[in-house]
Amino acid sequence: MTGRPVSEPGARPGLILAAVAVVQFMVSLDLSVVNVGLPRIAAGLGFGAAGLTWVIHAYALTFGGLLLLGGKAADRYGRRRVLLLGLGLFGLASLAGGFAQEPGHLVAARAVQGIGAAALAPAALALLTATFPAGRARVRAFGVWSAVNAAGGALGVLIGGLLTEYASWRWVMFVNVPMAVCALALAWRAVAADPPPVRGGRPDVLGAVLATSGMTLLVFGVVRTDQYAWTSPVTLATLAVAAALLAAFVHVERTTTREPLVRLGLFANRSVAGANAFILLVGAAMASAFYFLSLYLQQVLGTGPALTGIMFLPFALGVIAGSALAVKLGYRLAPRTLLVIGGLLTATGFAWFGLISPDGAFTTDVLGPSILASTGFGLCLAPVVSVATAGVAPHETGIASGLLNSSRQIGASLGLAALGTAAHNRTGRTATPEALNDGYALGLTLGAVLLLAAVLIALAVLRRSSPPSRAGQAGEPDAHPTPPAPAATSDPPPIQAAGGPAGATRPPARPRAWSRRD
Repeated sequence: MTGRPVSEPGARPGLILAAVAVVQFMVSLDLSVVNVGLPRIAAGLGFGAAGLTWVIHAYALTFGGLLLLGGKAADRYGRRRVLLLGLGLFGLASLAGGFAQEPGHLVAARAVQGIGAAALAPAALALLTATFPAGRARVRAFGVWSAVNAAGGALGVLIGGLLTEYASWRWVMFVNVPMAVCALALAWRAVAADPPPVRGGRPDVLGAVLATSGMTLLVFGVVRTDQYAWTSPVTLATLAVAAALLAAFVHVERTTTREPLVRLGLFANRSVAGANAFILLVGAAMASAFYFLSLYLQQVLGTGPALTGIMFLPFALGVIAGSALAVKLGYRLAPRTLLVIGGLLTATGFAWFGLISPDGAFTTDVLGPSILASTGFGLCLAPVVSVATAGVAPHETGIASGLLNSSRQIGASLGLAALGTAAHNRTGRTATPEALNDGYALGLTLGAVLLLAAVLIALAVLRRSSPPSRAGQAGEPDAHPTPPAPAATSDPPPIQAAGGPAGATRPPARPRAWSRRD
């Protein structure tokens, strides 16, 4: 093994790595860069309290709903084609979002951003895997990928705060344009032309459309309960149509002659079902926390956007620290045990968040609970990937990891819809700092309840496993599990790379401690 990358003729590995690094930084950045700018976005475009959540929903729903389709499209039609298409869509949508004049314009732009991300994230990762299939070059390449993944997630809130305060909220959208152009130029120059599209089973586009439409309508029905009661004909009809679309998705996946997005039989595996239910609830709580805390700091405590971004840094660093701790503990504790510990720690942090007050202070109301919640969340990331791919056939590990990230994104949107609606109802029509504080506190407390439900799922659904043996602890000392994120649907050899709090990855190389049946 020489350590040299083995790539297709005409490919330029160094430039490919640069292009993929820019892509991953951009996608990671966009998961958090908008949050701090939300109050200025609401004031600038006239969003209502409930409508503002659609700035988050639009991206999360299309990204999560179409992610598996994006991976399959890259496999069938070519990584270069899909990557360039995704970058073009993402860049144009970011440009359009920056020029938005009405709420609908920005929401539409965010939805198209999600479509672009669902195409470019799995295509870029599959391209990196194919370019660096083995050896030291692969380790270095995925080290770079992991570093920019962590940097994008950690710096997103800071960059968003600085841009919002010292330029304009529009720059949280415009900032993506030069990155997309740079990545597009690098990929165009470096990536070899794709072979002709693969003949055979076609991707299940109908299934992807049904799933995304059903989830979108479900979120729409929940969010609009601020105008129409749960028992009103409008709400009931909306939720009924959403349920029908999701039922149609299940039917299509069972009967389609095309290549299904996901084999439903995967959910018969308790590890797969339990891990996806766990991350769906955790994703619901975490997305809501970023939303509520950003608004609390700015609208209740009166903190500026730049300082708010700085105040989020301990949370991002805590996730990274928790992820590193999970690697060390992974040789001593079973994944199920780590999920329970991490979930309880995160729930404790959220319960502390629920005690926020209108005259609160950063140290007691934000910093303390941030350290607890972020460390607990970081503890969960690597074990949940290990559990989600336990007992899965090798040719389906890519699907299993991609499904996990889809569950996380969809959970984020559903959780924000439900908790945001509850917070808005508690606040009422008079948006005083005290009323807003009560709404945000309720939302954060409900987030703690969701996390406790996730812990119960880990205890009830996931199988108990014994602590690893001494041989297992010494077997693979350099394995670094990575957190869940979008995966391409092809199945390259496992990687060994440490990841950050957000992004896209293949199933990690699991330590022997995590290779047992869970």
